[in-house]
Amino acid sequence: MKKNKRQEIILKEISLHNKVHSVELSELLQVSNDTIRRDIAELDEQGLISKVHGGAISKSFVSPFNSDNITYAAEEKQLIAKKALSLFKNDMVILTEGGTTILEMAKLIPSQLKATFITISPQVGIVLAQHGNLDVIGIGGKLIENGNLYIGSSVVEQLSNLRADYCILGANAFSSEAGLTDADWEVVQVKKALIRAAKKVVVVCISEKVNTQKWLKICGIEEIDYLITELDPTDPQLASFVQKNINVL
Repeated sequence: MKKNKRQEIILKEISLHNKVHSVELSELLQVSNDTIRRDIAELDEQGLISKVHGGAISKSFVSPFNSDNITYAAEEKQLIAKKALSLFKNDMVILTEGGTTILEMAKLIPSQLKATFITISPQVGIVLAQHGNLDVIGIGGKLIENGNLYIGSSVVEQLSNLRADYCILGANAFSSEAGLTDADWEVVQVKKALIRAAKKVVVVCISEKVNTQKWLKICGIEEIDYLITELDPTDPQLASFVQKNINVL
């Protein structure tokens, strides 16, 4: 595979998943780790991505407030965000993680909504705090490098004392067979705690991440109450989730 095609695929994977590991890219593209590292270094020098230890991360994920960064599938994520807002009512307690889709949701919250938002993302917290009728609580701990999420045992402990109405989760991969999966051990532990801390769990993700799977399991499909994508709920791609009694919006 030629370098330009290889780097095009790398950019797509980083845009889709926000962060990728060199080992995963090496397996996907069937090239050596050294080749992937050189590709990542070139893309970083061009300002297209941010190189991190063991892989690379999307610039819009690290610095979403930089107007020069382009959010991947921005229109689709805004549509997902609007659908998610239909679930919220006054006086609810809503728990969120981070990610570009959830950031779009935070931006679009109507000014009349009066609710409490609890988040493990400082970026999401900053956006939520701009809405005068919201009470915003941050759950703090170790800030994951280049991920802008709080992780660690202190975060899990704080979440164990909560029982929110909804937990809003992004997804790296969500399958009707494998459930919700990811590739980062520490993030997975926090996501498990987020799920335990809510009455209902909502997964928000673009359809490209649906029916895909990573190597670490967060939870089975039976623990998810809602799936929100940019697709119409009747789309054949979502049929397996409907068949398993997931509320698809």
